[in-house]
Amino acid sequence: MSEKDYAPLSTACVRALHDKLYDRRKTAALEIEKMVKEFSAVNNTGQIKRLLKVLGQDFSLSQNPHARKGGLIGLAAIAIALGKDTELYADELIKPILGCMADQDLRVRYYACESLYNVVKVSRGAVLPHFSAIFNALSKIATDPDQNVKNASELLDRLLKDIVVESASFDLDGFIPLLRERIYTKNAFSRQFIISWISVLNTEPGLDLINYLPEILDGLFRILDDTSLEVKKMCETTLGEFLRSVKSDPSRVDFGAMINILINHAQEKSDDLVQFTAITWIKEFVQLSGPKMFPYMSGIFTAVLPCLAYDTEARRMTDIKETATAVNFTLMKLISLQEDISKEVHIRPSIVNEDQIQNELNLSSVMDVLTQYLMHSSIQTKVAVLKWIYDLYTKLPNKMVEYIDILFPALQKTLSDESDQVVQQCLVVIAEVISSPKTTNSSANGDNTYYYKFMVSLLLSFSIDKRLLDERGSFIIRQLCVLLNAEDIYKTLAQILVKETNFKFGSLMVEHLNMILLTSSELYDMRNRLKDLKTEESRSLFCCLYETWCHNPVATVALCLLTQSYGHVCDLIKLFGNLEVTVDFLMEIDKLVQLIESPVFAYLRLDLLEVPCDKNLIRALYGLLMLLPQTEAFTTLKTRLGCIPSLHIYCDDNKTVGKKSEYENSLIDFQQLLKHFIQIQEKHKEYKKTQRTKEISSLERDINLPDI
Repeated sequence: MSEKDYAPLSTACVRALHDKLYDRRKTAALEIEKMVKEFSAVNNTGQIKRLLKVLGQDFSLSQNPHARKGGLIGLAAIAIALGKDTELYADELIKPILGCMADQDLRVRYYACESLYNVVKVSRGAVLPHFSAIFNALSKIATDPDQNVKNASELLDRLLKDIVVESASFDLDGFIPLLRERIYTKNAFSRQFIISWISVLNTEPGLDLINYLPEILDGLFRILDDTSLEVKKMCETTLGEFLRSVKSDPSRVDFGAMINILINHAQEKSDDLVQFTAITWIKEFVQLSGPKMFPYMSGIFTAVLPCLAYDTEARRMTDIKETATAVNFTLMKLISLQEDISKEVHIRPSIVNEDQIQNELNLSSVMDVLTQYLMHSSIQTKVAVLKWIYDLYTKLPNKMVEYIDILFPALQKTLSDESDQVVQQCLVVIAEVISSPKTTNSSANGDNTYYYKFMVSLLLSFSIDKRLLDERGSFIIRQLCVLLNAEDIYKTLAQILVKETNFKFGSLMVEHLNMILLTSSELYDMRNRLKDLKTEESRSLFCCLYETWCHNPVATVALCLLTQSYGHVCDLIKLFGNLEVTVDFLMEIDKLVQLIESPVFAYLRLDLLEVPCDKNLIRALYGLLMLLPQTEAFTTLKTRLGCIPSLHIYCDDNKTVGKKSEYENSLIDFQQLLKHFIQIQEKHKEYKKTQRTKEISSLERDINLPDI
C-alpha cells in the first residue's frame, strides 16, 4: 500500500502503528495527537475526518492484530487531542472501537476497552446518543474469559455509569427495551452487569426507574434464581431497594401490572429465596393497594394457600408460611370492604365510581381455585380454604349462592377427609349453607332445600362407605347437632330413613343414631326433652323417631326406655320371641345393658326404688335378661335386678300401676305404634328372605356345572 493511502499519516507513523511493541505504537499515538491538535487549531476538519477514516477502517479492520491495536490507540489519541470537540466526531470514533470489542484477539479487546474509555472520558455526555451500542458491547464483554479484559471493561463501565447519573438528558425510555432484553441472560457475569446497572439507575431520583419496574420485575426474579451466591445477593439487595421505593410512594406504582409476575414466582418451589421474596412482595402489595387486588385474588390464592402447608424447622420455610398467613389474614379483612362495595353497587349504583366496580371480586375464578384446593394434601391449606368459603358465604351471600351447586359436591367429598379439623370446618361451612335463607333454591315455605338435599346425600355416603359411617358418622352427626338444631337434624334423618328400601342399612343407621342420642353430650337437651312427653313438641319428636327406629328393635326399646314408656317396652320385648335372634341382635342387647348401667340411665335405675314400684319397668328388664345368654351382660343385669328391695317387687297389682302408664295411654297411641313396629319387622323378614334368594341365585350362576 502506497504512502498516500495512509495520508495524513507519515510512513514512520504507519510503521510504528503496525509494530508489535506497545512503546512504538504509543510513540505513533503521540504524533497523531500532535497532528490532530494542529488540524483542530486551523479548523481543518477534512484532514481530521481523513485520519479518522484511515484509523477506523484501514487499521481497525486490518487482518494484522498489531495494526488493529495501533488503530485503537490512534483513535484514542484523536479524542484526547480534540478535547471538547470530540462530540463532533463521536460516531467515527466510537463505531470502529466497538467493533474491536468483539475481536478474537484478547489484547485487541483489551485495547478496545482502553481506547473507548479515553474517548468516553473526554466526550462525557456527548457519548449518550451512542449509549445503547456501548451498553450492548459492555454486556457482552462482561463475560470475557480474560481477567485483564474484564478489568478494563469494568473501568469503562463505572465511567459510563457516572456520566449517566450526572446527565439530565439520559434517554431512559430508549434504554428500557435494551435492559428488558438483556435481563433474561443466563450468564452469571452478564446478570451481575445488568443488576449493577439497575441498582445504579434506581438510586438516582431523577431517573424514576420505579415507573419501569413492571417491565423488568420478571427478569429480576429470574436472576434471583441464579446459582451464584454473589449474583443472588446483589439481586436480593436490588429487589429490596425497589420494595422500599414501592412502600415509600405507592401512588406511583402500577400494582396490577406486577401482581401476576409475583404470583408466578411465588409458586417457584425450587428456590425458597425466590418464593419468599415473591410472597413478601405480594404481602406488601395487598396491604398497600387494598381492594385493587380483588381482581387478582384467585391468583394470589394459588400462590399463598399451598404455602400454609409448610411445616418444617427450616427458617426460610417458616418465614414463607408466616408471610403467606399474613397475606391470607389481610385478604380476609379486605373482604369486609368488598361486602360494602357490593352493597353500594346494588343499592345505590349512581354513587359508586368506576374504580370500585373494577375492583369487585371475581368470584367465579376464586371459587374455581378454592374448590381445587379443597383436594390439597395439607390440612392447613384445606382448613384455610374452608374458612374462606365460609367467610365469602357469610359476607357475600347473594353472590355465593350462584356457586353452591358446584361447591356442594366438593364439600360433601371433604367429609371423608382423614383430619377431624378439616371435617369440622367443612361442617361449619355446610351448616351455614343449608341453614341460610339466602339460598336461591329455597322452597316456597322458606325452608332451604339444601338442608334436605344434604341430609339425603349424607345418608347416601354412609350407605356407600361403611368405613365413613363407622369412623366418622358419630363425629359428623354430633357436630351437625351443635351447629344446627339437634331435633331438626334427627327429625330430618328419620323422615329420610323411614323411606329407606335397604333395610339392612336402615337398621344399622338407626343403631348409630340411637347410640349418639343416648351417649353424646351434644344431645343432652334433646334427651331431657324426650324424657318428658308432656309437651306436644316432645311427643311429636318421639313419634317421628319411633316410626324410623322400628328398623332396629333394640334401638326402639332403648328409645322407649329413654321416654320412660315402660309399658310399651314390655309389649315390644314380648314380640322379640318372634324375631330372628342373631348374634348381632344379642350384641345389641348387650350394648343396651351397658347403657342401662351408664350415667344416661341413672334415672331409670332410681325408678326401681319407687313405691309403689313400676312393674312394667321390672318386667321389661327381666325380659331383656331372659333374652340374653349367660354372658357378662347377663350377670350385670341380674346383679342390678337383685338390688331391688323385695317389698317393691311383690306388691298389690292395684297399687303397682306405673307412674307413666295412664299418661302414656291418654296422649300417645301406643297400640298404633306397636302395629307399625310389627309391620316394619315383617318387612325386614321379607327383605332378608329376598336378599338370601338373590345370594343363592348369584352363587348358582357362578358355579359351572359339568355336562351329563
